[in-house]
Amino acid sequence: MNKSRVRNHIILWAGLYVVWVLLFQDRTLTVTRTLTVQFCYLLFIAANYYFQVYIAIPRYLYHKRYVVFALLLPAGVAFSALLRVPLAMFLQQHFFHPGFPPPAVGRLFGDSFLNIFVWVTCLLAIRLIFEKIRFRQYLDTMEKEKVKNELDFLRAQFNPHFLFNSINSIYGHIDRKNGTARNMLLSFSEMLRYQLYECNVDHIPIDKEIHYIRNYISLQQVRKEEDLQVCLDIAENIRGFTIAPLLFIAFIENAFKYVSPNGEGENKITISLRKKEDWLVFRSFNTRDHSVNGPGMDRSGIGIANVQRRLELQYPKQYELRTRKEAEFYEITLNLKIG
Repeated sequence: MNKSRVRNHIILWAGLYVVWVLLFQDRTLTVTRTLTVQFCYLLFIAANYYFQVYIAIPRYLYHKRYVVFALLLPAGVAFSALLRVPLAMFLQQHFFHPGFPPPAVGRLFGDSFLNIFVWVTCLLAIRLIFEKIRFRQYLDTMEKEKVKNELDFLRAQFNPHFLFNSINSIYGHIDRKNGTARNMLLSFSEMLRYQLYECNVDHIPIDKEIHYIRNYISLQQVRKEEDLQVCLDIAENIRGFTIAPLLFIAFIENAFKYVSPNGEGENKITISLRKKEDWLVFRSFNTRDHSVNGPGMDRSGIGIANVQRRLELQYPKQYELRTRKEAEFYEITLNLKIG
């Protein structure tokens, strides 16, 4: 319980104490006795209230164990009434009316049980009513969010549909002799369809992810210079399991983005996937021009940060991400537990 809640509870009980003193003050009793009697009641009522709120209600009422809950309330009140009887007799004999015979035990117990039971029941009823109101407001908010999300989803479905129709139209107008452009458009269409329609799940077959990576690399190879060497090395045993979609693409995008430009020296990108027992090993390697510096070279962009956060959420303590940056190359290795 945080400090603000503790403060609010103290204020609540202090207010109830003042109200009880003012409402139930007996003219035949001194002010000191009235304060003492009501304070004793306050302690037993508060103890029963918190027992019901933090133990009985969450463990039994919310789990539909109504019989146990119905028995715990009077049992807790009876126990408190039994504790109050000797306390009241002690105060009566030693402070309020010394030398007089103590009041009857049965009467003390009955009055204590009735007062504690009534007040605990009223306070619990008020709390449950407020919780019901808050829960209803929460459900209304969730219903509004659900409607909004559904509308957003329907709008999102319209735009890709229009986009795919446009891609098909463009494809039909490309000269058949221009096979490169037609193949690029087909690859782009497949990649877009994969991202929009197949990646809305937690895990996807590794075959589909590899197909997406192949399409992306084929597009990038056409865009890049001819002297760029691209090697995609995927082991034959990479099949028959699932992974979270689009985990590797941010690393591959950066490899193409920051690979060394054409000129002297080797310009190379290597992407590899290996399976070692229950681990999938992904490696991205690219040469780089050490004279080129910039904020992107440390690989701390939004895409990489998103992948790291997804790994933390979807593969907690089941992955190893290592980077190695030298003057002539950059390398990322991701070990992912899949077994």
